[in-house]
Amino acid sequence: MSNERGTSKTYGSRIEASSEARSAYSSTLSTFTIAIAVCFSLIAARSIAADQQINAARAGNHASRQIDDVVRGDANVAHVLNRIAFGPRPGDFERVKRIGIDAYIDEQLDPDRIALPDALTQRLASLDVQWLPAGTLIEAFRDEQRAVQQERREQALVSADRSNDAAKEGMKESAKDDAKDGAQAARRELYRRFALQTAEARLARAIDSPRQLQEVMTDFWYNHFNVFVGKGLDRVLVSNYERDAIRPHALGHFRELLGATAKHPAMLFYLDNWLSTGADAEVNRTAKQRAGLNENYARELMELHTLGVENEGKAGGYTQKDVTELARMLTGWTFDGRAAGQGGPIAGVESRALFIFAPRRHDNGAKVWLGHQIASNGQQEGEYALDVLALHPATAKHISFQLAQYFVADQPPQALVDRMTARYLATDGDIREVLRTLFYSAEFRDPRAINAKFKTPYQYVVSAARASGYSIRNVQPLVGTLAQLGMPLYGCQTPDGYKNTEAAWLNPEGMTRRINFATALASGRLPVDREPPLMGPAATMRRAIEMTSMPAAQATAEAMPQAMPQAMPPSALQTVPQLEARGPALQASSLLDTLGPGIGNKTRNIALSGDAQLAAALVLGSPDFMRR
Repeated sequence: MSNERGTSKTYGSRIEASSEARSAYSSTLSTFTIAIAVCFSLIAARSIAADQQINAARAGNHASRQIDDVVRGDANVAHVLNRIAFGPRPGDFERVKRIGIDAYIDEQLDPDRIALPDALTQRLASLDVQWLPAGTLIEAFRDEQRAVQQERREQALVSADRSNDAAKEGMKESAKDDAKDGAQAARRELYRRFALQTAEARLARAIDSPRQLQEVMTDFWYNHFNVFVGKGLDRVLVSNYERDAIRPHALGHFRELLGATAKHPAMLFYLDNWLSTGADAEVNRTAKQRAGLNENYARELMELHTLGVENEGKAGGYTQKDVTELARMLTGWTFDGRAAGQGGPIAGVESRALFIFAPRRHDNGAKVWLGHQIASNGQQEGEYALDVLALHPATAKHISFQLAQYFVADQPPQALVDRMTARYLATDGDIREVLRTLFYSAEFRDPRAINAKFKTPYQYVVSAARASGYSIRNVQPLVGTLAQLGMPLYGCQTPDGYKNTEAAWLNPEGMTRRINFATALASGRLPVDREPPLMGPAATMRRAIEMTSMPAAQATAEAMPQAMPQAMPPSALQTVPQLEARGPALQASSLLDTLGPGIGNKTRNIALSGDAQLAAALVLGSPDFMRR
């Protein structure tokens, strides 16, 4: 495979994209628009240089806890804050510099030792949806379904009257419309409440929690074990799924994380395993309509969650036959939806309490999976499969590669992946220890790794909110911006989750939308520091929230007017200084102090030598800030 051809093609496409961006701005020659065009060119050039540097980097041997001689000084502090955290908040740079990088890493690897701010604790406590058991959430969803069904029955009763009387016809049509509108309004309100509270809890933690590595890993693992919020019951379960299955195990043992996701109703529903039934299962002997085997979860369990699609069909990997056999082993793994109807689980009981093994659905036949002879053993067949997959060498390599890709480079050094894989196997999949190996490696702290990663929209928006120093009281504009940028919260429809590579997110349209956000945030036009509206105007953001269940393209097309006070095409950027600010504008000097050497001298000079009203926007829209 030719890296040169790939690099040349990438270089050409980026230069072409840069030309398109410059052409789009040619109608104006303001300092701001010229600087933005330059920024895009710089991003393209720097990304090529970063790729070349990472590919040329040599693997380090026997990395030690005192590896600070690899990269010294303030740049290393900024690098760690941009990778282990979602960028610095005001004061973070000085604190990490004072206590030392190693002390900060050790602190972040043990989040339970870090106290949460009282304000954040109280804010999370006020979000009642966050603390509801899964059974209660399912019951709320089904209450809404029953209400819709009742509305439809009433429609049918009205429609049954076939009188030709014009007045009665009018009444029938009015009743139909009222029933339809009432059902839709109830459904929208239920989904709005759950979506808004779920988004607020996630973003409040990501922005304000000092347990930054836990938040970074929660984002990482949610994408690894992705569940789409727009699928039926999962509309109300994603918050509970993140709370009970992802967050508690984000730095624990992989086997525990794997089991928690496998048994959560959100995953069982999303990938349809809750209905999967053996062909000769007992339930099919008496059922009028036979249930069937569903391979969705079994396939993603091996392809995405553990062994990796790269190992399908390879020696030591898996085959389609193994997928089918694993699906048979997992038949009967479902959840007891009736528990909700009977009052639901006791408050505080984890949602795994809803998981049940239904023996009448299980395929009790003999199986051969990954070369193992599997005798009939009920639920323990699935437990055995999770045990094998969690400690499989291919899983260790797959997980290690993904972690190294997330924290080091899109194409991480193989020697680092190999050492992480060995540590994974030596510790039975201890995520904390694998990360420790990564963070104390020469590759992670190599100067050539600095700014080698391009921020995802989520990382960009959260890091901007953190750097701003604003007290983020209203997350609605951030929710809308994420939808606008093509990355709505919990909105990835496919099981592989959102990508974290540059190729997935660097494009002219995405850059323009990021710059719009940077401009609005820096100028104080996004009301993030004010209480969100409770009545009428809240509907303004409802569309942005509902877009979590839309395809990304549709969400991107519709989100801009909802997320921003005004959609700003490139030709209108020069009018920003004349727009009335709705809150205090960011000061570039304070912003630069917060970000430290994460912003280079060239960007600093451009920002501070130009229009003061645009300086902070230039910083947040710069190539330096878009990378991490």
